Parts: sequence; structure tokens; C-alpha cells
Amino acid sequence: MSALADLINLDLSDSSEKIIAEYIWIGGSGLDMRSKARTLPGPVKDPSELPKWNYDGSSTGQAPGDDSEVIIYPQAIFKDPFRRGNNILVMCDAYTPAGEPIPTNKRHAAAKIFSDPTVAAEETWYGIEQEYTLLQKDTKWPVGWPVGGFPGPQGPYYCGVGADKAFGRDIVDAHYKACLYAGINVSGTNGEVMPGQWEFQVGPTVGIAAADQVWVARYILERITELAGVVLSLDPKPIPGDWNGAGAHTNYSTKSMREDGGYEIIKKAIEKLGLRHKEHIAAYGEGNERRLTGRHETADINTFLWGVANRGASIRVGRDTEKDGKGYFEDRRPASNMDPYTVTSMVAETTILWKP
Repeated sequence: MSALADLINLDLSDSSEKIIAEYIWIGGSGLDMRSKARTLPGPVKDPSELPKWNYDGSSTGQAPGDDSEVIIYPQAIFKDPFRRGNNILVMCDAYTPAGEPIPTNKRHAAAKIFSDPTVAAEETWYGIEQEYTLLQKDTKWPVGWPVGGFPGPQGPYYCGVGADKAFGRDIVDAHYKACLYAGINVSGTNGEVMPGQWEFQVGPTVGIAAADQVWVARYILERITELAGVVLSLDPKPIPGDWNGAGAHTNYSTKSMREDGGYEIIKKAIEKLGLRHKEHIAAYGEGNERRLTGRHETADINTFLWGVANRGASIRVGRDTEKDGKGYFEDRRPASNMDPYTVTSMVAETTILWKP
């Protein structure tokens, strides 16, 4: 095994200018991630230097067998924490050979919103709290839980320390460092309320880059769990009953909200979000109704309410924002399996462009 590890960790720069680019895209479920590698003649600095590529869409549920070619366009580059050196991860989106975005390509529509001059001028900042659950590979039961049984009630596990409270910390720390190496703006991580559940935060990051970074952070996490022999779950309510669900709380501000008088802008934005509550809920992740019950730090899925420091609200405003009269707010509705392209662009479109 040591010889295999030596080969995996070979530094290609000693013998070749060539690099390996791992092209990443989103599969037919809209949540599954796919990737494949190709050799390039030398280091690359910008996605525009990369060739487009293709894949068999009939094998990912994205094209018929008699016309199966889907084209992937490189959109963002990250350093590869697995191969290291000059090797890269490439976040792509998917198109038909005629250049039309395929239905699961949510990035294309998001890019249009973020490139709107009015949105661009507002310099939208996002901080996304991605919660997830680690499952035992053979049983699909959370790590640290007795097989077929339950741990003690929630309470000791949130930000907990110790072998009987924190399960999977090695995976969490490996992911944290790998994301920072890749160039993802991970701002922190913590153990969550349900044992075996964790969270990492991406941001503050501007515009569509926030969604690119969340997707690549998910990819890196899935690769690490693959190495560790555990399963990553983004299900918003992996265990029924008196256990917290998993969300992707989305912290958001515009330039106007961050300036003096911004609190009034924030309140107007929240009012607009309330008017489109149903549309946002429909786009905020599958199975979210199992999580948004009005219990376990959530608002009921059919109710829109906001409050200062209220974790049982749809939208939470921080005490500092209220005190300073400017800042950001947190949309607590998105599920852990939400599409970050959809959520970030929809929040921007509703709060900046939409006129009731």
C-alpha cells in the first residue's frame, strides 16, 4: 500500500510540464456530481484557456442514447488538493451541441442574473452554511450511532468535543484544509446538533463565485468521504423524529445594506422575500417539508416570518445588524440539498430586480 501511495503522490513537475485537469459537472438528479480527468500541455490560469469537453449524457440521465453527447464548458478553476502541484479542479456547466443549456444547468440562468448591471453594482455577498450528515457505508446510519439503535438525546453534540460526542472529525478537518488549499473561501466549520452531522461555511463570497465554491466544496467532501469509506448525505431530514434536520442557511447582503441606512433596505428586501415565499420554497431543495416543521430551529414551511436573533424564523436578522443599522440577514429556509446557483441568484433577483 505504501508503494501505491507513493505513486498517487508523485510530483509530476519533476518530469513533465503536463498537468491533470479534473472536469466536474452536475448530473441528472441535479445533485449528483460527476467528474473525469484529462491531460493538458501545461499550467492554466483562467477557464478561458481550457478546452470544452463532452460526456455521455445517456449515462447520467441527461440525454437520450441516440443523441447522447453533452458539452461541458469550463467556468471556474481551483487547485487540486488530491493531485496537488499544478493540477486543477474545473467546475463546468453543461450544454447541448447546439449551445443551449440543458435543463439541469442552473448556472447559466444564474450567470444572467449576476451579470445584470443593477445586480453587479450591488456587489452581492453570500455566506452559505452547508450542513451535511456522515453515514456508515453499509448501514446508511449516521456515523457514531449504534447499528440499528440511537444515541443519547440531542444536547451534547453541537460543537461538542470527545469520542462520545464528535463523530467524523478527521473527515471534517481534512475537508477544511483541502478546501483552503483549493482556493475556496471556507470561513469555518462546526459539529451540528444531531450527532454525525456537521457544517462548513463558504463566504463571504461575491455573486456566482459563492455557488461555484459551494459545489466544488461538496465535490471535495464527497471525494474525502470516498477515501474514508463513509457516505455523504445532503438529505434535509436524514433521521425522522426528534432530531434536527440539515439546512443550507444563506447569509446575504448588498452594498446598499452594508452602508449607513442599510437596515431599511434590509427590511424592504425581507418584505419582498415574504411576498414570494412559495416560489422560493419550491426552489429551495427537495424534501424540505420534512425539515421545515416549526420545530428544531425552523419556521413552518407554510409560514413566513422574520425576527432579530430568532432561529425559529424564516429570515433571521442578527443583533449586530439591528444595532449598527446596517449589515446582512440570514435566509434559513434553504435545505441542505439546495442548488446554490438557484438559491443565490433567486435571492438577488427577488431583492434587487423584482418589483412587486
